[in-house]
Amino acid sequence: MADHLPKFKPGQAVTFTAGGTIAGGQVVEVGAADRTVVVAGAASLKAIGTAGFSVVAGDQVTVHLAGPVDTAKAAAAIVRGAKVEAGAAGTVQTATTG
Repeated sequence: MADHLPKFKPGQAVTFTAGGTIAGGQVVEVGAADRTVVVAGAASLKAIGTAGFSVVAGDQVTVHLAGPVDTAKAAAAIVRGAKVEAGAAGTVQTATTG
């Protein structure tokens, strides 16, 4: 069996190109173009982390990849310890999709 080394690790900060306007702290998802991110939609299955700062389309943005501990704006109250997923407008919400 061949070795496999992950390109990025959970919790790591990685630079991407913004595919639109993104505010610092918003949850982002994989964009349509290579190495781009956009604001994640509600219950996104492509969310990868949070933006490190505010940017506009075409700017480079540092994304803190999802890991064991991260902070983001909540769409509504979340019970301590609950699993979360992307919410509307780049927020997080209590997980509803697996």
